[in-house]
Amino acid sequence: MVELERQAFGTALKRGLLPYISYGTDAGGYAWSENQAEEFSYMVKYGMTPMQAIKSATSVAARLLDREDSLGAVAAGRYADMVAVRGDPLADITELERVRWVMKGATVYRFDQ
Repeated sequence: MVELERQAFGTALKRGLLPYISYGTDAGGYAWSENQAEEFSYMVKYGMTPMQAIKSATSVAARLLDREDSLGAVAAGRYADMVAVRGDPLADITELERVRWVMKGATVYRFDQ
């Protein structure tokens, strides 16, 4: 099954469907009991750059939901739920599996020193 997912994902990228691939669309072949941020790693393993995978969860998702006016970017007038990690997710996408700080609706819910 995982091999079929990898092939389908690669085919979609080659056919120019990158603007229509959103994070959270079951791209990874892993159990739901696992860290769901692993989907970023699968997206990169299957052909996206780390930035494309991150955008799939932010600006691409907002556009596909027709919510670009309120989601998808850190900007005035938008919802700005944010996470922080120690390392650079563009160099190692698995950093997003180790979130250390979470803010939702201007309230910090997690802050690991």
